[in-house]
Amino acid sequence: MDPYAKPNERKVGANRPKISHLPSEIDKRTRNQRRAEKQAVAAERRAIKKAARRNLKKRLLDELDEN
Repeated sequence: MDPYAKPNERKVGANRPKISHLPSEIDKRTRNQRRAEKQAVAAERRAIKKAARRNLKKRLLDELDEN
């Protein structure tokens, strides 16, 4: 996933929101479980963005030190 993608471009790939068209007899997850999964994906995305920002900042500082 591209951490700097536009909002409409973020919901692609492996972490896209998966819509389940299954009846409750098959899908036994509760609403809280679904919400927890969604929050875990959001936390992972935040971590990716944070790491990307840190990496870019480090690169910028390294380039400034070279000059």
